[in-house]
Amino acid sequence: MTGMTHVMVKGSNTPLDAPGIRAVLRWTPASGSPDVDASVLLLGSHGKVRSDADFVFYNEPRHPSGLARHLPKKRVSGSLTDTVEVDLAALGPDVDRVVIVASCDGGPFRQVQDLCVLLYDTTGPQHAPVITFEVRPDTGYETALNCGEIYRKDGGWKFRALGQGYDTGLVGVATEFGIAVDDVEGGDSDRTAVPATTAPPTVSPAAPPTAGPVSQQTAPYAQEPEPAPTSAYGYPLQAPSPGHVPAQPAYGYPQPVAATTAPPVHQQPQQGYPAYGYPQPVAAAAAANDGSFQLPPQGPQFQSGG
Repeated sequence: MTGMTHVMVKGSNTPLDAPGIRAVLRWTPASGSPDVDASVLLLGSHGKVRSDADFVFYNEPRHPSGLARHLPKKRVSGSLTDTVEVDLAALGPDVDRVVIVASCDGGPFRQVQDLCVLLYDTTGPQHAPVITFEVRPDTGYETALNCGEIYRKDGGWKFRALGQGYDTGLVGVATEFGIAVDDVEGGDSDRTAVPATTAPPTVSPAAPPTAGPVSQQTAPYAQEPEPAPTSAYGYPLQAPSPGHVPAQPAYGYPQPVAATTAPPVHQQPQQGYPAYGYPQPVAAAAAANDGSFQLPPQGPQFQSGG
């Protein structure tokens, strides 16, 4: 197939008379964008693979017949490419379709910039593709795309641009076309696609601690020490001295019992102190009335003139 590049749109098809085709996925890398992988499936007339060997991808880069191959990635003029090749003319009549697949590792296709498929004739000039198709996912949440199919038609081959998306990654594509999923996942678990709608893990409530000694259980909260007593103004009080009895209001509260070593509390006024509200004790000398009692010296205003 020679001539100008044929630009395809989604759903269109065109004849493809090249004996061999090189399908190149090309995209522009960006910070945080996922990596893209190319793969190819060889399908029989029933729309399924004849065996798991008909799936050629990064873990199985070569078909046993050698007619389909996965090539290493390359950087070309600021873009990244991943490539598969198929020798169409050498395929047996039991191969009815060749499916070109793109899959994402690390995110959906809405994060991939400038994704396109370039088909080159392996026997012609390599400077220009014979077909280009800019792949635009329908929702952007797809993690795998059936970019296009090369199928038999009237004794020749044609290419149909598809861009059909899957949110189940490469596993979903492989399963649809008859591949055992375990074989897809077995080779490289780090790059295995997983369903985009995986439910978040269920968090089970913590089990209560089992009965046992307190020292073997974990307290839910740390026990804080009792705060030091404080005064009404927020300052810590000094430690009481031995034998100290806390002072209490005298109004309406029982008085604390004094320590046995403390002197007794006198409830009556003592001699020499004012006796406010209490009767004065009668002096013993006055009670005797023996005539020895004398008045204390008085001021001149109380003395007689004679």
